[in-house]
Amino acid sequence: MTDRTDVPARMNSAQAWVTYLSKVELPVLANTLRNIGELTDSTSSTVNELANVILNDAQLTSQVLRLSNTVFYNQTRTQVSTVSRAITLIGFDAVKSMAISSLIVDTLLQRSDRPHLLRCLARALHAAVQARCLLPRRNSQAQEEVFIGALLMNIGELTFWSCDTEQADELELRLHGDESEADAQRAVLHTTFVTLTRGLVEAWALGPFTREVVAPGQARSPEAHLVQLSVELARAAEQGWHSEAVARVLTPLARATGESVTDLPEQLTSNAEEVVQIASSLGIPQVAQLLPGNQPESTDQPRQEAPVRDADVQLQLLRELTRVLTEKPDINTVCQLVSDGIQRAVGLQRVALLMTDRSGDTLVPRRVAGPHTEGWKADFRVPRNGHGELGELLPHGTAIYRPPSDAPGTAADPWLGRVPALTGALVANGRLLGMFYADNAGAPTTPSEAQRAAFDHFIQHAQLCLTLISRRDTTPP
Repeated sequence: MTDRTDVPARMNSAQAWVTYLSKVELPVLANTLRNIGELTDSTSSTVNELANVILNDAQLTSQVLRLSNTVFYNQTRTQVSTVSRAITLIGFDAVKSMAISSLIVDTLLQRSDRPHLLRCLARALHAAVQARCLLPRRNSQAQEEVFIGALLMNIGELTFWSCDTEQADELELRLHGDESEADAQRAVLHTTFVTLTRGLVEAWALGPFTREVVAPGQARSPEAHLVQLSVELARAAEQGWHSEAVARVLTPLARATGESVTDLPEQLTSNAEEVVQIASSLGIPQVAQLLPGNQPESTDQPRQEAPVRDADVQLQLLRELTRVLTEKPDINTVCQLVSDGIQRAVGLQRVALLMTDRSGDTLVPRRVAGPHTEGWKADFRVPRNGHGELGELLPHGTAIYRPPSDAPGTAADPWLGRVPALTGALVANGRLLGMFYADNAGAPTTPSEAQRAAFDHFIQHAQLCLTLISRRDTTPP
């Protein structure tokens, strides 16, 4: 890896940016994307080889399994619990697209919370879903190829906004001015996002199809042309479904897909609903507010939308919990199923199970899951007496936590204690032993009563497990 002391203060060419992003800021992402691309391009690749690449990253494994159980990828709704099972059931190419999209979202959002980055991610995901759903001949390989092509078509812009550089700050300011986006990019970056993307596609070996998609001039294949139109549509739709920008792209899009111009708008809005589901599974539910028709009506009062809940997944997991509880209950298995239920069925992306520490005075994390939870095990502490900066989170039963306007939060997490959440107490023999906490990170969404009811069902099963284990451990042999 390049030593940061050798990096120039300012990048002044496309090649300088490609080198900086590849060797200084994002070498792990670059190498992993290259490895996945090379592996799945090989006809001799095996299920185990792809599974091993994914299993090397615990967060990536969790994301792939979560996506594998969404209707978007798994229309049979067959429960998937291992990566190798996902590859066998859903397909090599589908798991590849899950892995790439999860890697990009997790890696970039861990680095920056710039509004431009989230907007760009929303646009890329919207384009990818539209391309996949609009493809006329829907074989699995082609579907995933256009999905990844659309997702990566603006990889230069995505990676640029993920970096904390002076030039990113400068461009952010210039984009509020009157000059065009391309002129602002040339003035600050000494290149454009389009040129940067082409450089990264070559340097990171992102594949011949993606290379075709980002190449200048007319696309050589119908699939690449569809991707380009889908990206154009996603950008146009930010002005609203009834905007002139969307109207201009409808005719060429209808020609590319074989659909009629009159029927196409309904299909496009239906496809956009899929984006919300995928975004929620990827840990970015706030993307929903950036899609056409979902923007806040007032910039001062963001729209408070409940997280996405999946009642079918809830039923599946509750049945599995019931089965476990009829056998010899194991606390680790139950807590894993409860955590999965809170994320996949209730629709909250960050989950923590906190248990009493050795002193008996503080609840500390035993299990955490979801994006931006790396620091929770070291810094998430809830005093059992309800005092301290996070004492407000201490639950009585299950509750929807609504942060006070002056909530201090923590230095380690910008959202913990500052955003709406669900909390649930774990009690055995009348004594508070722990709690579950769940939120949606930076999304200003307040869980609904339906979300709370689903959350409560999972907490009740965890509570029952603790009670059974407590009785078993205190019963004389």
